[in-house]
Amino acid sequence: MRFLLLLCLLTAAPAFALDKAAVEKLATGEGDERAAAIAALVAEGDPKAAAFLQSVAEGEVQTVEQKGVRRVLVVKDGQATDAITGEKVDPVPEGAEDVVANNRLRKEIEGALAALKLLAPERETRLAAAKELAGGADAAMLPLVRKALDKETDAQIKALLELTAAAMEMKGGSKEERIAAIRRLGQSSSPNSRTLLAEAATDADADVKVEAQKALREVQGSLAWGERAGLVFAGISLGSILLLAALGLAITYGLMGVINMAHGELIMIGAYTTYAVQVLFRKTGFFDWYLLAAVPASFAVAAAVGMLLERVVIRWLYGRPLETLLATWGISLMLIQSVRTIFGAQNVQVENPAFMSGGIQAFEGVVFPWSRIYIVAFAALVVAATYLALNRTRLGLFVRGVTQNREMASCVGVPTGRVDTWAFGLGSGIAGLAGCALTQIGNVGPDLGQGYIVDSFMVVVFGGVGQLAGTVYAALVLGFANKFLESVSGAVIAKIAVLVFIIFFIQRRPQGLFAVKGRAVEA
Repeated sequence: MRFLLLLCLLTAAPAFALDKAAVEKLATGEGDERAAAIAALVAEGDPKAAAFLQSVAEGEVQTVEQKGVRRVLVVKDGQATDAITGEKVDPVPEGAEDVVANNRLRKEIEGALAALKLLAPERETRLAAAKELAGGADAAMLPLVRKALDKETDAQIKALLELTAAAMEMKGGSKEERIAAIRRLGQSSSPNSRTLLAEAATDADADVKVEAQKALREVQGSLAWGERAGLVFAGISLGSILLLAALGLAITYGLMGVINMAHGELIMIGAYTTYAVQVLFRKTGFFDWYLLAAVPASFAVAAAVGMLLERVVIRWLYGRPLETLLATWGISLMLIQSVRTIFGAQNVQVENPAFMSGGIQAFEGVVFPWSRIYIVAFAALVVAATYLALNRTRLGLFVRGVTQNREMASCVGVPTGRVDTWAFGLGSGIAGLAGCALTQIGNVGPDLGQGYIVDSFMVVVFGGVGQLAGTVYAALVLGFANKFLESVSGAVIAKIAVLVFIIFFIQRRPQGLFAVKGRAVEA
């Protein structure tokens, strides 16, 4: 019997039972009164307050005066409910007036709803709410934030809430509370803390101003380390991309002496091959593994096109650099137009597999994307494989022999013509791998290769023609130089400065960073 009685009491309880004064102020009050009413509704963390505030934001709340008493109603789908008692009102009274939510009120409600989510059982919901409040929250939400902070056990969410609480105390607390909050903000490495402390550093109170300036220096020092780490990673990332784009050219131009203006289009062919493999895998249940097939496919297709190019055109132009340049430039235009005919002139998108989405937050505000991390690792693997191919295989021995002394190699039985074809295919295949990697950081279009041909030649010439190690060092140096100058003067000025540097460097040292050594050079 006791259980049945308790059940009846619970089911008979009002559905809302919100604070009457706060509900009436929110519905009929002015700006500051309505803000205070919102704070009062969310102070206890009642989930019913969230439903009512959402109704206010969506324009579902009305007020009506009956028998000298003003009632606040929530009207949904033609059904009215008293916001305070939870009583059903049928029909909707005539003469009811809408409660208008202006922009300020909607903003206040958004902050209040985010604060209420801090008490949600799901971690992701609480984390999203903490991040939203960290961007700026009304000081009236401080009691609820403190309540959520006392209950929170997750370290990441707790750190965000501590910063949020400190920011609120710094805006609306006493002098002692503000100084204590400033000191806590000084221990963080958040860009939001820097913004708040910069405002406090201009405070009229001398003590607050001194503490804020001291804390601001500490935060700026912490953020500087993150910015440096981000700059280093950006330089390595750009250097690895330049390395992938230039490595194939280091073989076709550096070792074989062929000025291949179609090298960028071989990169583009590798990118479109990756796109085609992705389309095929989309029809299966193994989409996240399409790169395992795209990597060898992009190498094989680009290598096949390169070998055909060498057999049909370049073989007849060895020793004639100007004719080779013009012929390969014409071939690049043909390849671009062929791709436009097959795939269309618009860019196509290659999606990242699930394991390449997101990134690692190494520092506050500094995220290392997984796609870039994988490209850096991929570039290192390609360099290692190329080194082994050129220094530990029979083909590599033949390529080095033909490069140093073609006549002597031919005399001892090396098939120089076949070696030329395989070497050109190797360089073209590496260009295809570069195209495969580039699909993970941008869209694919017919003009993709045009943006990398000049940079590829700069890397090869700067590093030293015929030097694989020089290509690696040159790519990293130019990557770091580009990113450092971009942070100082912008992307356009950085590009111009690097190009001018390369021109002056080549004038002073034509052989590049590393000069070729061997009998052919000494002769």
